[in-house]
This record gives sequence, C-alpha cells and structure tokens, in this order.
Amino acid sequence: MANIITAGNSTNGGTAISTDTSGTLNIVTGSGAGATAISIDTSQATTFAAGVSGTTGSFSGNMSFNSGYGSAAVAYGCRAWVNFNGTGTVAIRASGNVTSITDNGTGDYTVNFTTAMPDANYSATHGQGPRSVAPFCSVYVSNTSSTYSFQTINTITGAVADASIVFVAIVR
Repeated sequence: MANIITAGNSTNGGTAISTDTSGTLNIVTGSGAGATAISIDTSQATTFAAGVSGTTGSFSGNMSFNSGYGSAAVAYGCRAWVNFNGTGTVAIRASGNVTSITDNGTGDYTVNFTTAMPDANYSATHGQGPRSVAPFCSVYVSNTSSTYSFQTINTITGAVADASIVFVAIVR
C-alpha cells in the first residue's frame, strides 16, 4: 500500500495523508488530486517533477549514489558543458548552462556561462578534433566565475589553430 502526502493550505485544511495500493510514495502539491511533485517507487527510484506549480524539479544539498561500487559517495555534477564548431563563424551544436562562445581569434575561445559558478575554483576539461584534419591539444588561458578561456593548438605545427569540433565540460 502506498502513502500519499498532500501539501495543503489554510483553505483546504493543511496536510493530508492518504493511501492506495501502488506501493509508491507520492508527495503531491495542491488540494484534491493535485500534482505529484516527488514520487518514490518500490525500487527507491525517485522522480522530481519539473514544471509542477511551486516546484523547480531540482534538489539542493549533497546527493549520494552507490551505482554498484559498494558504498554511496557524493556525486559531483557537470555544471556547464558545450559542443561547438570552432571554425569560421563559431556555432554551438549543443550545450548546458552555456549562453555563448566568444571567438577571440584563431583557436582562442571563451565559454560564457548562463549561470555563474560560485567562484573560479572549478575544474574544466576540453578536447577538440577531428584527428583526421590534424592532431590537436588545448591549453588553459584564464577563468572567472562566469567564463572559461582556452586555446586549441595543432600539435604538428605547434601553432594555435581553429578546430572544427570543440567540447568543454565544467565540474564544480
């Protein structure tokens, strides 16, 4: 039997608890049928509903995962990522928490975050290609809480060069 916790307000009597036979714990917002904001099923899978009135679909605090390694540990999420074309007119193919890319010149790029990091003490990884054109490496230039800058270098010539596939991930 499942427990259903419904958050109420002063006009509908406050919190209500009811049950059904699904085996799932649902936390519901609003009165009556409401909308499920958080659902935990019998396998302990948890779903946060985005877009439900009064919810954000987010979680604050430390989240821990076991993922088959024998013990739960804090998971550190990717705070920003981008895949973009770094040749000609720079164009983002796909991204998360990246508002734009600034082309500072040949092989010199700045990633601009939609939401700034808490500080500049984050970790960044980046890569580029394709190797069929030239082997590339990239070097850090500078970073702030709202931007990350780096250059791509052709490892054969040693010159800063544009790369057609560029990707960056920021972890904090």
